[in-house]
Amino acid sequence: MFTLLHLNTPPAESLKSQLLQMVVDYFSDLSPLPLQPSNPLYALYQYVLGYEVHLYLQDMGSDANASARLLLALADEDPLHVLGFALYLPCIGDPQAATLLYLAVNSAQRRQGIGRALLKQLRLLHPHLALACVPNQVAMFRQLGFQVLGARGPQVLMNSQAQAADGWVAVQDLQPIFQSREVRQIHTYLLKQHGSQAMRQAERQRNRLLDQLTRQALNMAEHPGNPPTMH
Repeated sequence: MFTLLHLNTPPAESLKSQLLQMVVDYFSDLSPLPLQPSNPLYALYQYVLGYEVHLYLQDMGSDANASARLLLALADEDPLHVLGFALYLPCIGDPQAATLLYLAVNSAQRRQGIGRALLKQLRLLHPHLALACVPNQVAMFRQLGFQVLGARGPQVLMNSQAQAADGWVAVQDLQPIFQSREVRQIHTYLLKQHGSQAMRQAERQRNRLLDQLTRQALNMAEHPGNPPTMH
């Protein structure tokens, strides 16, 4: 069994480190551009996602209305063991609304109702809940009561209501992360490790995936009853 813990200030370091490890481990499930480990750019995008979540956690509590909040599922037998989490942003201008940023459950504890419980609790706190997911996750969220409202790049926009909320959320700007010294260092290391030809191929592969997901997302937004098709 598990217990849900709601936080609006940064979690304890031991909990935070487990959460960030889950982000790294489940990158392909969480990222809007789910590269596979075989792509040399995987490590770079993995770092960016982890750092983005780190910034959200670091900024928790800095603005009572706008900063991220966190739901943790903790093991009853070990309250310091994280089984799953939901990271979300409250909607400014509509206290009933929020946007789910990331939801993950430890692979060893999946299919035990943890993800469903996290979403249920979040919807009790914010009945008007929005999220964005890659096309192959739409069916899962539809089963949990969400509906397709549109598309944004490679992601499908879904909501627990028939329309989006009127307010706004304070998302992280990823451009400074991609332009950071750390990302440049990772890219330089990958270039030396794999070579320029392999990196160019990795970029082409990334671009093809982005185009494919974008087409699927647009198709699902226009025809929300149809499953995504692979090209």
